[in-house]
Amino acid sequence: MSGYTPHTEADVASMLGFLGLSSLDELFSVVPEALRLAGGLDLAAGAPEPDVFAHMEDLAAANRPCGRDLVCFAGAGAYDHEVPPVTRALASRSEFVTSYTPYQPEVAQGVLQAVFEFQTLVARLSGLAVSNASLYDGAASLVEAVNLAVGSTGRQDVWVSHGVNPTWRAVLATFAAGTGHRIHDIPLVKGSTDWAVTSFDDYDEPGAIVVAYPNYLGCLEDLAEARARCDRSGALLIVAFDPICAGILRSPGDWGADVVVGEGQALGMSLGFGGPYLGLFACTMDHVRRLPGRLVGETVDAEGRRAYVTTLRAREQDIRREKATSNVCTNQTLMAVTAAIQLGWLGTSGIAEVALRSARGARYCRDGLLTVPGVEPLTSAPVVREFALRLPIESEMAVERLADEGFLAGVALDPSYAGGRSDGLLVAVTERRTRAEIDAFVSTFEKAVR
Repeated sequence: MSGYTPHTEADVASMLGFLGLSSLDELFSVVPEALRLAGGLDLAAGAPEPDVFAHMEDLAAANRPCGRDLVCFAGAGAYDHEVPPVTRALASRSEFVTSYTPYQPEVAQGVLQAVFEFQTLVARLSGLAVSNASLYDGAASLVEAVNLAVGSTGRQDVWVSHGVNPTWRAVLATFAAGTGHRIHDIPLVKGSTDWAVTSFDDYDEPGAIVVAYPNYLGCLEDLAEARARCDRSGALLIVAFDPICAGILRSPGDWGADVVVGEGQALGMSLGFGGPYLGLFACTMDHVRRLPGRLVGETVDAEGRRAYVTTLRAREQDIRREKATSNVCTNQTLMAVTAAIQLGWLGTSGIAEVALRSARGARYCRDGLLTVPGVEPLTSAPVVREFALRLPIESEMAVERLADEGFLAGVALDPSYAGGRSDGLLVAVTERRTRAEIDAFVSTFEKAVR
């Protein structure tokens, strides 16, 4: 039993005594009652392993995964893109799945080369000179980008567009509560950032300006205006980009971004309950010594052969903690390798095709949904593969009704995006959605919102 429950009753009693608590229930009292399991697991004592597995399979069958039970029109940062067999097969090879931190280059050349290729591909997509070996997810990348900007400029004020993914902004706010960064939310107008808002005058000069491209509502932002704001204030421009849309859009680096962050889930990772996903991070060479996490570089060995190593390691927490610019000292190596395989398989023309097919499908779907009585556009700015609508009923009700009909209709928008109302819906289309699926979705949608 010790392999499964390593803590003895004496261990638990000692821990509770140290904390000054009387019971485990008291330890977990901070967890809301509604979230706590009451009565324990519904398993017979000493049940045979096959019976336990069968019970777990019955529980799992209650889920309705995308692709098998639901046609997915949801996005908001996680997308139902095609993951080809070649990506799954290569990424699941034992050399990648079992690999550990490649601190010993003499035994890790394969993984180091794969990560170096990932860095190169992300740098090309972002339009910047250097990319790291990945971070945990898009939200973590945003936090690290703001930390870089504040450290570089010495200014704690950060302007963040309301068009940045709200979950990312929530994570940033959590970190800011401990770091002292002052986060200012810049509102949207008609779907894009309101750079003319007069309340800018109330803020101190920012250390960073953060904008999404496309933004959370799927709209294209005016990065030229964001760049101009940075030039006038001396702030760094942080762009949260979509790596798929980058296949057809001008890169953030071309717009003058100093730091580019993103979520890499769309690059070969299936949908999941939050992960494991992949944080993308790139910056200009001016900031390479503040780059968080791990960086793989190319060099030559003692015999002049090409070789790969982790480089600029002195900035990492594990080497010189007191001089570290970030406390991140690991990454998502397997996910980064997966993204490199997916990008290598797609190539330049392939990722452009995925982006175009998604954009065309989104246009066709949006046009169809706008013919439904009572459905209106929530934004007027140009969109790519995601768009926001106002419904004649509450959006959460529409999502529930459509799920009963076999469609994951989208993401119900927070009222802050819908003028304080609860009728906003965010819909996404990927290259996986066929015309027949979209037509069926529109037809069912009309019945669901009556």
